[in-house]
Amino acid sequence: MARTLWLDSGRRLFTWDQIRLPFETVELELASEQDCAKAIVTMQVRGAPLIGAVAAYGLAFALRADARDEALRGAFDRLLATRPTAVNLRWALERVMQVVRPLAPGARADAAWAQACAICDEDVACNAAIGRHAAALLTRLARPHRALQILTHCNAGRIATVDHGTALSPIYALHEAGLAVHVWVDETRPRNQGASLTAWELRERGVPHTVIVDNAGGLLMRQRQVDAVIVGCDRVAANGDVANKIGTYLKALAAHDNEVPFYVACPISTIDPHCLHGDLIEIEQRSPREVTHLLGRDEEGRLRSFQVTPDDSPAANPAFDVTPARLVTALVTEQGVIPAHVDAIAQLLSGGGA
Repeated sequence: MARTLWLDSGRRLFTWDQIRLPFETVELELASEQDCAKAIVTMQVRGAPLIGAVAAYGLAFALRADARDEALRGAFDRLLATRPTAVNLRWALERVMQVVRPLAPGARADAAWAQACAICDEDVACNAAIGRHAAALLTRLARPHRALQILTHCNAGRIATVDHGTALSPIYALHEAGLAVHVWVDETRPRNQGASLTAWELRERGVPHTVIVDNAGGLLMRQRQVDAVIVGCDRVAANGDVANKIGTYLKALAAHDNEVPFYVACPISTIDPHCLHGDLIEIEQRSPREVTHLLGRDEEGRLRSFQVTPDDSPAANPAFDVTPARLVTALVTEQGVIPAHVDAIAQLLSGGGA
């Protein structure tokens, strides 16, 4: 399987419908701003880097329809509203906006399209670099006659990005280099991105893995069956606090208590210098139905939705939580490894490097 977001020979834009995975691989054409916005809202596409890339293309589509200033601002606002927590969405839209705003309306659509393509190419290179830096960290933890044991949460793999992934990028690199590695895959309720997507990815690449319930990670760490935890991120505040899929904070607490390294794979585009600390990050509240119902395959191979709660029980569904910087061993960026600390982040963003 090639990139998660690609153009065919006719320059039409496609992705994989992630709602159908792992049971069906269905191509999804994105042909308008509305298609891109719907795909983001419904999580047919998900993962901070991929959301940003799709939003950039959505703005390019909007400018093909109407490139006047008022229409440009309207499309920007509509796409920005699709998901509130992942900062890559705003980052990608602002990058396109900065390029097209000074241009004449007739030149805007092509310029926006070129920027969206560049964002995709840069994401591939960024994730490959994160993989190299994180692989070097993880290699130091390997022990003789035992596979390196990694625990991850949610899906920060190639289908959450344009290619390679963030947290899974080093795992693929180590596996391809011949280092024995095994991944503990959190199911990641309520949408089961780990059980459905990470497990599917690892199986496709032949990486040994085991799916576990979300609450098993602490026990495994206590039993010394985890060498490191590595996760992705949706937004990193200026002080190093990390917003990621709900349940990440609990993994960081367990890792801290058991002296297990807790790494965050962090593209620089995911750092929000305007957000001083994690308490200022808006936490997306998604539909309670994601908690009360599960999508699965029945014994006849049909995809069906199953209710798992009593009829009258209310449900709450915060999609993300915030892990304090003090629990993060290191941030792994495309420019290198840095502490989750305000000074190190400021130096990185100022161009000082890792």
